[in-house]
Amino acid sequence: MNHDEIRELLQAHVDGELDVVNSREVEKHLRTCEECRQIEEQIKQLQNAIVSDRPAFRAPAHLRRNIRAGLRREAAEEKEFSFWPIFAASAAFAVLILGFVYFQTNRTSHEGAIVDEVIANHVRSLLATHLVDIASSDQHTVKPWFDGKIDFAPDVHDFAMSGFPLVGGRLDYLDGKTVVALVYQRNKHPINVFIVPSTESGETSPVSTMRRGYNVLSWKNREMRYWAVSDLNETELRQLAGLLAR
Repeated sequence: MNHDEIRELLQAHVDGELDVVNSREVEKHLRTCEECRQIEEQIKQLQNAIVSDRPAFRAPAHLRRNIRAGLRREAAEEKEFSFWPIFAASAAFAVLILGFVYFQTNRTSHEGAIVDEVIANHVRSLLATHLVDIASSDQHTVKPWFDGKIDFAPDVHDFAMSGFPLVGGRLDYLDGKTVVALVYQRNKHPINVFIVPSTESGETSPVSTMRRGYNVLSWKNREMRYWAVSDLNETELRQLAGLLAR
């Protein structure tokens, strides 16, 4: 394998996904290539940062207040009712509340994990110099390139007249699915826009998250789920989201 082929395998090598033969080829190359060793170290540092920065979630204050108030009401009524019906009602109430909290916490945690993965994919595309598979500002060239590679047709537009020229596109992997990654640019700031069919109906406005210096917007539009990520400021990133939502 040549230098470029080895560099494409570095992420899989760090993740322990290569077979024995390819893994040995990569390790042999790393012993003599300073550039690839630096990229390998950057990938490891990124993985460590993602793991150490995973968010912890706590039930909202109003939900905790409601639980305590409900338990106090049950205790006050204990004088008028027998113990076991009250116990059963309290237990059922607690199960429902805990189920709700568990669902909300898991959902929030899942969304946070996706945001981490979006940022990791963005950084990896810059580190590995694999920003695009098809380099073109012509939407009529980029969109047909995805035909036969995915089972949905993404909208592809060039917004050069609005200050967001299309650089190209590639296939990427997000939340266990193959997704479309469209790459735009704004004053030399690369922007990755990930697109995948939405599993939920309806449309949503862009929700902003900032982590480790990167802004991430997520929204749903026309049965598609979008994530836009860049070190660009949130105001300009929202301008691009507005253009994509038209």
